[in-house]
Amino acid sequence: MVTTVNLPDGLHERLKDLAEEEHRSMNATIVVAVEEYVAARSRRARVRELARDVAERDAELLRRLAQ
Repeated sequence: MVTTVNLPDGLHERLKDLAEEEHRSMNATIVVAVEEYVAARSRRARVRELARDVAERDAELLRRLAQ
């Protein structure tokens, strides 16, 4: 699949430098960055979901502890 991304000049240069430092293509560097971003967002969503589950399950206990 092909997706076009327009980057500001400064970011493009930083990406190019980073890719060269890591001996990767710019495309490979972008793929790694997007994978890391998606994984981080997924972890945060899961943590929020678990916190909501705990709050619902232990609402009475949490209410008593707050008193």
